[in-house]
Amino acid sequence: MIAPTEADAEPADVPAPRRRDRLRPMLVPALLSVLGGVLAYLAEPPRTVWWLAPIGLALLGWVLRGRRAKAGFGYGFLFGLGYLVPLLAWTGVFVGPVAWLPLSAVCALLLALACAAISVVSKLPAWPLWAALLWVAGETFRAVFPFGGFPWPKLAFGQPEGIYLPLAAVGGTPLIAFAVTLTGFGLAAFVRGLADGERTVGMLVARALAVMIPVAAAFASAPLVGTDAQAGTVTVAAVQGNVPRAGLDFNAQRRAVLDNHVRRTEQLAADVKAGRVPKPDIVIWPENSSDIDPLRNPDAYSEINQAAIDVGAPIAVGAVLVGDDGNPRNTVLLWEPGKGPVDRYTKRQLQPFGETMPMRSFFRLFTSAVDRAGNFVAGDKPVVFTMGNARVALDTCYEVAFDGVVRDSIAGSTILAVPTNNATFGRTEMTYQQLAMDRVRAVEHGRAVVVAATSGVSALVRPDGSVIEQTELFTPAALVERLPLRTATTLSDRLGATPEWVMDAAGLLALAAAVALGRRRSASPQE
Repeated sequence: MIAPTEADAEPADVPAPRRRDRLRPMLVPALLSVLGGVLAYLAEPPRTVWWLAPIGLALLGWVLRGRRAKAGFGYGFLFGLGYLVPLLAWTGVFVGPVAWLPLSAVCALLLALACAAISVVSKLPAWPLWAALLWVAGETFRAVFPFGGFPWPKLAFGQPEGIYLPLAAVGGTPLIAFAVTLTGFGLAAFVRGLADGERTVGMLVARALAVMIPVAAAFASAPLVGTDAQAGTVTVAAVQGNVPRAGLDFNAQRRAVLDNHVRRTEQLAADVKAGRVPKPDIVIWPENSSDIDPLRNPDAYSEINQAAIDVGAPIAVGAVLVGDDGNPRNTVLLWEPGKGPVDRYTKRQLQPFGETMPMRSFFRLFTSAVDRAGNFVAGDKPVVFTMGNARVALDTCYEVAFDGVVRDSIAGSTILAVPTNNATFGRTEMTYQQLAMDRVRAVEHGRAVVVAATSGVSALVRPDGSVIEQTELFTPAALVERLPLRTATTLSDRLGATPEWVMDAAGLLALAAAVALGRRRSASPQE
């Protein structure tokens, strides 16, 4: 662990009682840092206490205020551990801490870099503003580095129940993160000002505004969240067939996963015939719902084709296809009844250490388990399926965490489908965290979202992020509902990544100014 400190390490000959006296003042801020991270974690789904996130950030801001960069890095690392170790526990549910703890530590170290920068700007006037901008810059960096980035722990993804959600329609996930952190850091500045005796009216009002403006902006953004059916409606069925077993070997039994989805679709067809549910216009199956390549296995092809004919609707089928190069592709096939596959989408943002293995030969030095990771080939373009009167955008599982991937896929669509496979993570919080992302994306892009999971949680989400219906884990089910089709683009769509880059640039300029000011003060002659 990195021990936060305000000074260099003590010499070896310093008596132990004196070292303890020097360490004691660091104990309280260290505990506050960890507590702040834990509160940020507790704000995440499946819990609905979203307001704990700004409180956790307030504790972090209290600790970082006035610190040197080295101490900010250390306390930021402790905050990151408190936040990320429990948040990412699902990564080790079947493989143990070998993946979970190193991933959490690396993400905490990257978060600590942002906290070091926040400590530097905390000496500037209006520091909560610059600190919030640097938090956004830190999230931007973590979304691209290392190994293509890991944006899973974005603050915005913990806010589908919160008041900040409408901001997604204006500036996407970066604007939500900015609002949450500005509220938290503003609260820290306000309380600390009172504690330090800075009680002038102007100072208190300025710090109170840092808390209130993000909240007011969120309420003002609510009218921008559209839900009307601009291009009509479509009756959607999301089929969850379940898997024979949870874990890494969910598909070890040949065709079992496919058979489950065929069986549940045939039951849906029977329910339609009996008048128990309306007939779907389109059907969405999950990622990996065909556990064998239907283009190379005639039995799988026949099963899917018969299911499409029985239900009388096109099906988006998640399947692993083997290319001419012998390597697999994570693909969604558009399967028309009686015609077979007429279009396909290949997943573009692959999951490192799962679908791919970065630096395989290096990591093999430590464990042979790296060879369980796949050698998938990524797709190179978004594809929109024409399914009846719907134009269906597709983002497969892990892709929904990436702002740019989802933004590209939405163009020209009227509804968004997210086929996913969470069977390898058992009954952990992972699937609820991913559903939260889907809900944020619904508001960000003004689209209803269909989430189809092999083992749960599948869900149907309105364009305002509210969940119409969702399934239980590891339970076969079919969700059928009429959803609005929308053609409007949100302000977030039109602005694209511009707000994020503007916030990043402003934060880095503030950091440069703080560094320059600090050097100027250090170079000034002392009285």
